Amino acid sequence: MSPSTATPSPVRLQRRHRLLLSALAGALLAAATGGAHADETLDKIQRRGKLAVGVILTGEAFGSIDPATQQPVGYQVDLAREVARRLGVEADIVPVGTANRVQFLISGKVDLLLANFVRTPEREELLGLIPTAYYQTGGMLLTRKDSGIAQLPDVRGKTICVSQGSSFARPLEQQHGAVIKGLKTSAESLLVLQGGTCAGAVHASSVIAPLLTGEHAEWSQFHIAVSDIDPSPWVAAARKGERDTVAAVDGIFKQLHASGFFIATEAKYKIVPHAKALDAWRKQFAAL
Repeated sequence: MSPSTATPSPVRLQRRHRLLLSALAGALLAAATGGAHADETLDKIQRRGKLAVGVILTGEAFGSIDPATQQPVGYQVDLAREVARRLGVEADIVPVGTANRVQFLISGKVDLLLANFVRTPEREELLGLIPTAYYQTGGMLLTRKDSGIAQLPDVRGKTICVSQGSSFARPLEQQHGAVIKGLKTSAESLLVLQGGTCAGAVHASSVIAPLLTGEHAEWSQFHIAVSDIDPSPWVAAARKGERDTVAAVDGIFKQLHASGFFIATEAKYKIVPHAKALDAWRKQFAAL
């Protein structure tokens, strides 16, 4: 703004905020700094009519490519599209991996991450994490039935496969003495486990539990040695300092919890085990 440009009047700012609130379907833009313009990302989303969302598309129920349509599908894909719809724009689903998801966000390739992200102090410092979570899951340790691993202390000195960037890696290594082998995706990690390079693999329960339903003969010699490892909420992420974007998405998430969207979407994709936290969040936000 040049020195000669007049400061926008409170009336004009109020009108702009009303328009944004309408477009964002009641998202909590009022939580942003009073009297400030929408942050750069929110302005850019509105101008181009698209919300670029980074989603992991590795074949699980949370994100994959439909072989019939070659289109992205899954829990996080549906969520990305619903957030975009409530923002009054289209969703642009951008495939990311655990190793590059943060770089894609910081570099501006995506506006938002819905990518199996758990809250950590390091991520709080680096990114704008959405306060309201959209899922919760713990990890499961998958091993061969004859591995001799029955509890977490048994992994000491053994090679354990995880996805690169996994939040499970640090506690497995530092607290339990495992030798961590990071693979680009959970699918690669599981293949390496089958090949015998790793003694076990740790991934979200939503990834591992479906393998042991009896429908996959290739996993008949494997079992879940340890379940519910470090259960953590999944959160979306925007860039650091983008308070309007964070507030808008947070408001939408609260509305979706209250409406039962998350529970219905989990059921749609037959995700097991059921995340009981979704029931608590629905009750919490429906009461507001």
